[in-house]
Amino acid sequence: MTSRYVKVGERAQLPAPRGVLRVELEGEPVAIVCTEDGSFSAISDVCSHAEVALSDGDIDGDTVSCWLHSSRFDVRTGRALGPPATRAVPVYDIKFDGDDVYLSSAPSELSSTPLSDSSLSDSSLSDSSLSDQESVR
Repeated sequence: MTSRYVKVGERAQLPAPRGVLRVELEGEPVAIVCTEDGSFSAISDVCSHAEVALSDGDIDGDTVSCWLHSSRFDVRTGRALGPPATRAVPVYDIKFDGDDVYLSSAPSELSSTPLSDSSLSDSSLSDSSLSDQESVR
C-alpha cells in the first residue's frame, strides 16, 4: 500500500537539536523530533504505556523519554526501549519539499534499517514540486 503525504508545517517551525515540535496529522498527535545530530524523525505523540504526550519528555540521542514513568522509545523505529512500556509507538516518514514539511498519512513499517533518501510516492503532488526533496524518518 502506498501512503500519501500530508503537509504538517514549514521548515522554519522545526525544532533545534534535542527539540520537539508537536503537530496534528489528520487528527492524531505526532511529535517531530530533532535529535542531537540534527536529523528529524516523526513519532506518535502518545506513550504506549500511559497515553500521555511524548513531546513533553526528554530527547537523548535517538530516544525520547516519557515524562510520566520514564519509558524510553527509539524515535527512528518507535520501539520501546525501557519499561514500563512494552509496545512500540507508530513512526511516520517525514519528507521535505522546499520549505514545506510532509508526513506519511499512515505509520511506517517498524524497522531499524538505515534510512536513505527516496522520492515522494504521493501521486497527488506534481513532479515540478519535488525539486528539493529530502527524506528522513
